[in-house]
Amino acid sequence: MIKFLDLKKINEPYEAAFQEKLKTVLENGWYILGNEVEAFENNFAIYSEKKYCVGVGNGFDALVLIFKAYIQLGKLQKGDEVIVPANTYIASILAILQADLVPVLVEPKLETYNINPDLIQEKITSKTKAILAVHLYGQLAEMEKINEIAIQNNFIVVEDAAQAHGAISNQKSLINNQQSSVAYSFYPGKNLGTLGDGGAVVTNDSELAIVIQSLRNYGSEAKYQNEFIGVNSRLDELQAAFLNVKLLNLDEENNKRKSIAKRYISEIKNDKIILPTLSLHGTTESHVFHLFVIRTQNRAELQNYLLKNGIESMIHYPIPPHKQKAFSAWNNLTFPITEKIHNEVLSLPMSPVLTMKEVDYIVAILNQF
Repeated sequence: MIKFLDLKKINEPYEAAFQEKLKTVLENGWYILGNEVEAFENNFAIYSEKKYCVGVGNGFDALVLIFKAYIQLGKLQKGDEVIVPANTYIASILAILQADLVPVLVEPKLETYNINPDLIQEKITSKTKAILAVHLYGQLAEMEKINEIAIQNNFIVVEDAAQAHGAISNQKSLINNQQSSVAYSFYPGKNLGTLGDGGAVVTNDSELAIVIQSLRNYGSEAKYQNEFIGVNSRLDELQAAFLNVKLLNLDEENNKRKSIAKRYISEIKNDKIILPTLSLHGTTESHVFHLFVIRTQNRAELQNYLLKNGIESMIHYPIPPHKQKAFSAWNNLTFPITEKIHNEVLSLPMSPVLTMKEVDYIVAILNQF
């Protein structure tokens, strides 16, 4: 059986280094916001080409704390509207709601699955104050167009890069926009994953970084002195230690993903299968293939066929956010492109430990479908 994602195999090469890090953390006797968190924040800020990195409990909290920090700084107010893709994992939308802001859904482009910048303008109202761009599946959203809209309207831009560690365009890095702050998740299955939960915010805004540092720790900058109504959302010292190990190989592992994706794109030849498109950026550098997502009108049939042939696959995601029971007030809304995507997508095995022999087999089986 070719697993969809073999986390045990992905982490095996790091076992000795993890054991050494565990020993170091135990010997230090400092388990919350210690040397490893500080080191990772410095390392990831440098990697991300940003001035500041703040480690938090998970990627969802990273998004929520960005919005809450902007509210504390007076740059957003509760009830402000935030443009967000209709086609995204539900966490993007939940984070906006958690911060007492109002999500406004915008359709994606069918070719890329990311938000369509050309449709943003029609959703802007006097209450619109921010855009949340999501780099879905690891592919860079059209940030130049999004940033243009934001500058013209004086909007805040927040980037959800939970699936896009290390993505760059052919012109500039994913996170080189001076106006935006970026949220990351280090959930185990991510391109840069921990052995538990973890997240971070990277930004060039010193005020924002200071407020998020405080908010993540009960709203406290100095012990027992609370400036804000904060939360407990701190990147774990041990997970930070593991991230410091794995960050060194992130680019190499992303390159392995890209090489597999190039093979899939060039070798899968079946008119029943729609492959990902990179035409908007013209390079695989804009996509780090957290997921390799195809579309087909025969999804259930194809998924069963793959499984019978020893290949696991997954659906990211089967139900669009506006059709979820949690958002019952939205259930009568229609987003045809989003709904088409959710009805047709299927994710193939994709990881840096997938072998070329396994890729050969996956391609051959798909071409016979």
